[in-house]
Amino acid sequence: MPTYAELMKIYGFKSKNSVFKLVKKMVEENFLHKDDQGRLLPGRLFKEIRVLGMVEAGFPSPAEEELADTMSLDDYLVKNRESTFMLRVKGESMKDAGIMNGDMVLVERNTTAKDGQIVIAEVDGEWTIKYLRNSSKKPYLEPANKKFHNIYPENELKIAAVVKAVVRKY
Repeated sequence: MPTYAELMKIYGFKSKNSVFKLVKKMVEENFLHKDDQGRLLPGRLFKEIRVLGMVEAGFPSPAEEELADTMSLDDYLVKNRESTFMLRVKGESMKDAGIMNGDMVLVERNTTAKDGQIVIAEVDGEWTIKYLRNSSKKPYLEPANKKFHNIYPENELKIAAVVKAVVRKY
């Protein structure tokens, strides 16, 4: 998160007092939080949303609108706020996993991942999103599109984050 001085530049304020007032209001509305040292942390992105039941993805069935519950997408998707961020996807190598060009992926920073998880990885100095595979002698990255080949690192493979969700706007 930006510092007060950086926020002052971003918003074009002439004093930090203006930033302080803005931050105070954003904390009151839960858009921002402060940690023990007073550093800014992201707050809730969304208000609670009504869950109205289920919809059949197979054969059509009668459905009635019934308030089943409410939920916060923040609570549902974000486990560790400080290590969670979003990235925009560029390319078609993960389309068969339902991750399309232009989608946003919600990722959690993590240097370890399990076999089969979709990860953000740095392989030989280049960044990509792929399935992590540990089944051979050395870990490698597998695309979800038959037009692309597996990526076997020549020197180094670093896992930076694990994909937790995909967001697509229609």
